[in-house]
Amino acid sequence: QVQVVESGGGLVQPGGSLRLSCAASGSAFSAYHMAWYRQAPGKQREFVARLTSGGTTTYADSVQGRFTISRDNAENMGYLQMNSLKPEDTAVYYCNVWVGLQNYWGQGTQVTVSS
Repeated sequence: QVQVVESGGGLVQPGGSLRLSCAASGSAFSAYHMAWYRQAPGKQREFVARLTSGGTTTYADSVQGRFTISRDNAENMGYLQMNSLKPEDTAVYYCNVWVGLQNYWGQGTQVTVSS
């Protein structure tokens, strides 16, 4: 069993930056793929970014060039650096860690972009 905990959300002005963190318990974190999703009020959860265990990154078109996903396997940590934030980035952000049939989610962290 892997526990996933997100942190780093908050209120930021348009154009600002935030870095979200994803802490995963357990061993062999390096074997897991990780991704970030988000869910805005009244909308479905949507994909934001993915970083595989092999180092391949994928981004949603809406965040390409503004967000960067990374990980520190030695610390069992994942990150999402978010720059040039827009009001439409406002959502609860979730970290997803998975490998094979093992699939784990955190409880989410709120990001609000507003002036």
